[in-house]
Amino acid sequence: MRGSSPSPSDRPSDKRRDDAARAAWLYFIGGRTQDEIATQLDLSRQAVQRLVALAVSEKLIKFRLDHPIASCTELAAGLTERYGLEFCDVTPSDPDAPGSAGGIAVAAAVRLQRLLAAKAPMVICVGTGRTLRAAVEELDSLDRPQHKVVSLVGAMSAGGQASPYDVVMRLADKVGAQRYPMPAPVLTETVADREALQGQRAFAVLRELRDQARASFVGISEIGWQAPLHRDGFMTDNDISALIEAEAVGEITGWSFDAEGHPLDSPVNERVASLPLESPPERLTVIVGGGPQKVPALKAALKGRLASALITDEATAEALL
Repeated sequence: MRGSSPSPSDRPSDKRRDDAARAAWLYFIGGRTQDEIATQLDLSRQAVQRLVALAVSEKLIKFRLDHPIASCTELAAGLTERYGLEFCDVTPSDPDAPGSAGGIAVAAAVRLQRLLAAKAPMVICVGTGRTLRAAVEELDSLDRPQHKVVSLVGAMSAGGQASPYDVVMRLADKVGAQRYPMPAPVLTETVADREALQGQRAFAVLRELRDQARASFVGISEIGWQAPLHRDGFMTDNDISALIEAEAVGEITGWSFDAEGHPLDSPVNERVASLPLESPPERLTVIVGGGPQKVPALKAALKGRLASALITDEATAEALL
């Protein structure tokens, strides 16, 4: 009968819905052509067309992918259990771009959007970096002047160079929120400089707001030659060399830590002007990031309980497990 709902036997199988969701993700979010998807999934172009059409008809696609691919869901559950996380979101990986942050940025935007849509006044803390900045660009605009967005880390080098990946200002613009940037470099030139900066009233306000925060969203980076903080001029050659020698594996908001997730007792960390890391976090703290180069840093941060939630991609999740 026309107009009747399909019977259970007429509905596509979970496997076919998974295939449709994967093809749709590659097409709508990954930006791949149908021919490229056909090659990656070992299907004909016509089969890819049918899968994308199925994703649309089954309402798996709205403005973002709305279907948890089974393998990603299983990986997320495994990571949540292993590391005692509040939640873990795992997005599909693009086989041709294993370090791509596009899907991770979309997933982070979904989480941020849900939090910031609340009308009760809220404090949200943020780090900085490419993936977080990309997540902010995925957000829908809101009008929440009652919210406060607080930076956990400075966005300039000791020489005054500004970061192109500052998050707090752009996020506040998107949400219409009050903004609280950190008036400091990531690393000061001396410990005395750091102590002088952190003695200012502005830093006391940032600490108070962080204590009131509903959640923090932070990026993560590896430590190595030409790692982001080094490449972008926020750490000198001497700084990065000292951290490599001290066996640092990663950093969050400028704080470097070892393979067990313990912040290093090092001269470099003594000059970090960011608010201190919490272990375990006293509020929801979400690490946003992925890619093969970040696996050791992510594994260490989770082991050291430097975060209570994770948003990453499929390939990174597999490596972490």
